[in-house]
Amino acid sequence: MTTPIHLQRRGASTCVRASLNQRTLLALPTVLWLLLSACCAPATGQTAFLDRLDDALSVQSRDGWFRSDLSVLLDLEGYYIDQRPPGVLFGDDEDFFNPRLSLYLDTRLGPHLYSLVQARFDRGFDPRSTVRDARADEYLLRYTPLDTPALNLQVGKFATVVGNWVPRHDSWNNPFITAPVPYENVVVITDAKVAPGPGPFLTRRTKPDDKFSWLPVIWGPSYAAGASVFGRLDKFDYALEVKNASLSSRPAVWNPTELGWENPTVSGRVGVRPTAAWNAGASFSVGPYLLPAARNGIAAGAAVDAREAAKDIGDFNQITLAGDVSYTWRHWQFWGELFVSRFEVPFVGDADTLAYYVEAKHKITPSLFAALRWNQQFFADVPDGRGGETWWDRDLWRIDTALGYRFDRHLQAKLQYSLSHQRGSLQQGEQLVAAQLTVKF
Repeated sequence: MTTPIHLQRRGASTCVRASLNQRTLLALPTVLWLLLSACCAPATGQTAFLDRLDDALSVQSRDGWFRSDLSVLLDLEGYYIDQRPPGVLFGDDEDFFNPRLSLYLDTRLGPHLYSLVQARFDRGFDPRSTVRDARADEYLLRYTPLDTPALNLQVGKFATVVGNWVPRHDSWNNPFITAPVPYENVVVITDAKVAPGPGPFLTRRTKPDDKFSWLPVIWGPSYAAGASVFGRLDKFDYALEVKNASLSSRPAVWNPTELGWENPTVSGRVGVRPTAAWNAGASFSVGPYLLPAARNGIAAGAAVDAREAAKDIGDFNQITLAGDVSYTWRHWQFWGELFVSRFEVPFVGDADTLAYYVEAKHKITPSLFAALRWNQQFFADVPDGRGGETWWDRDLWRIDTALGYRFDRHLQAKLQYSLSHQRGSLQQGEQLVAAQLTVKF
């Protein structure tokens, strides 16, 4: 479990620690620049070497019917946080280093069959969620029965079809280092523990984020397991999926060996491209979010509140509606998403939340880009157990800024600064500085 978190720091040790943190903050860009200088000094020779390596990682038959490509993403990240880490950054230290190696194996068998395996070696799916880890994040088989993209059938473990951030969430395409607020801000909703009433449920608001127990609206790309059907018809595209876990489910339960399909989640998206510059879509998701471990809590609470006595975990859903839009104009790209999600909470009622972000990226030169993102999340009222109502979690706003440089098609660097604030005196990492170096081949 996590190390106890101290809400305040006092005395001489605080000054020493603050001084160290300031030096760390100032050192991050310098360390990144030194890494870049070391990596980029022989730029021409390095690019040629990576080009040859890239070509060597592909095999195909003479007639082109079979082709398999291995792609690699190596990320080196450094983080500085002024308080407790925000989002899905784990641990309680102010600064840390996070390496990540991602391998992608794409295979095609003729024009109708495609498979993908994504393997990762890191410190957990989310930074520092474990000491070290190796796993298959994605594996899928896709069948396209027609010679057009109108219909695709897919099974396996893969990213959700909801929203427009997931298709660009990897480190090479995401202009930021962290995810938008709807995809990473954990709230006081739990999937394994059940509060026996409004009082204990609302008490969670006074505590720092418990990332091993609490859930966000949608956990990153949500690599749950299941099947999907999707396609594109002229200016319209559609997607529908059935998976073993809800959008908010944690990475530990995405594998079918950890959670079956007794209580599946159904999600979908419909999109339209009226012009080449515009893309808009609407998504939905409905399914239970409680895990089998929550049954004991429901049974214990039912002894006090008989209204839930006949219910099981499959009776408590996460219901989500979302809209997304993107627009491209000259050297500008814009994205936006809005989520409205309802968690049906045992012994409490419906806990509703609204989260959104708007994002802009500007290409200053062919290599240099800057990005800005505004995020907010709001929480509705629930019964407080004393005849009144109150907000069930702390409203939040966050602004993310990023500067990136793509040296060539193999090397990219990013620097991010984020400032956030939550309702109330308890804060969860108001300032974050992060640096990322990505090698791709």
